[in-house]
Amino acid sequence: MTSATEAGVPPAPASPKSRKSVTGTRRTVAVLFLLPALVLLGALVVYPIGYSLVRSFYNQSGDGFAGFDNYKALFTDDGILTALKNNVIWVVFAPTISTALGLIFAVLTERIRWGTAFKLLVFMPMAISMLAAGIIFRLVYDQDPDKGFANAVWVGVHDTFAQSSSFPKAHPGRNSPLVAQGGGFVTKATVHTGGTVTLPLVGVAPDQMPSDAKKAVAPQADPGRITGTTWQDFTRGKGVGTLGGVDPSELGYPGMKIEAVKDGKVVETVKAGDDGTFSFSKKANGAQLRLPASNFREAYNGVDWLGPSLVTPSIIGSYIWMWAGFAMVLIAAGLAGIPRELLEAARVDGASEWQVFRRVTVPLLAPVLAVVVVTLMINVLKIFDLVYIIAPGSSRDDANVLALELYLKGFSEDQPGIASAISVFLLLLVIPVMWFNIRRLRREVRR
Repeated sequence: MTSATEAGVPPAPASPKSRKSVTGTRRTVAVLFLLPALVLLGALVVYPIGYSLVRSFYNQSGDGFAGFDNYKALFTDDGILTALKNNVIWVVFAPTISTALGLIFAVLTERIRWGTAFKLLVFMPMAISMLAAGIIFRLVYDQDPDKGFANAVWVGVHDTFAQSSSFPKAHPGRNSPLVAQGGGFVTKATVHTGGTVTLPLVGVAPDQMPSDAKKAVAPQADPGRITGTTWQDFTRGKGVGTLGGVDPSELGYPGMKIEAVKDGKVVETVKAGDDGTFSFSKKANGAQLRLPASNFREAYNGVDWLGPSLVTPSIIGSYIWMWAGFAMVLIAAGLAGIPRELLEAARVDGASEWQVFRRVTVPLLAPVLAVVVVTLMINVLKIFDLVYIIAPGSSRDDANVLALELYLKGFSEDQPGIASAISVFLLLLVIPVMWFNIRRLRREVRR
């Protein structure tokens, strides 16, 4: 009688109970090794999710069933609605810009000699914690140009093209020949050829006077012109100096703009010298002299980066600074796996570099770009620390996001029911992104 093996028939497979893995490990042993991890997963993930779901249907004290009232609050509470709107802005812009910058950096660093060093510099912010990054950017966005880097640069650029006034606090003193008019000052009386005029001002601290200011000089009469002096009419010390007179230690107002106004029209404009002296021609005869408001304009103080209108874009900027390096590294790894023959073939066929990038490189990098975008989307849905640290108290409500609102409701306002509802809502927002990621991974495995 022939055995099944001799007849060429393969032996029957082993029963499921005795089946082993490729490493020879029995299923029972594998389960025993996985059990501690499963217990921890249940304790740290499954249980909190289940408890939050149950707690979201109870009132503030936790002893009364509230139904869907906590979920209704998600769409009626102004703070939560602002947070939801900001989360949408975060999800749309932060991953997109970070991925785009990462793609640009990855492609360009392939073409430069010091590409590795550049990648290291761009990736370095990833080594910084969110707490440290928040503190750094709180200083970067400081309103004071002497402290905040962003405003120091912005003010420097602004003052290059539009010089700020050096005398924002200057104003007439006692018994002054000047009166206020439209933000500036004008002489009470008209001036005439051959005469002199003095325009004394006070209000500028000695250490705030321009560095080019020289000791003021009293005006000297000129028969064919109108001469005058504008100066800081203040001498240190009690009872020292003459009111309305140019004293030896007093400084002129260099660059002060002075207009001769006749019948409401400016007939001549001059600027004072370093010693405060100025001179008009005969055209100014019978005119009033005016110090326009531009002389006293407050110094440009930059942009209110952390104000209500710009706080969210500013914080997104700090996030991009941190995560663009992450995107760049992943995309660079995908770029290294693209066959160079395809790129060279496209160039041989006459494609420009832009066409090679758009028609070949980007489509081949699509799986990697999807990984980066999905990862960053999940990350920004949970963003909390940057907003909490960077946004000042005055504009925190305008920068609010769901994770921060969850914290505030749960710990500051003692509303655990609403906080639980927010956490469940966040989980529901993450699930579609996770589902998309899992489907994409399965498609990759099938290939």
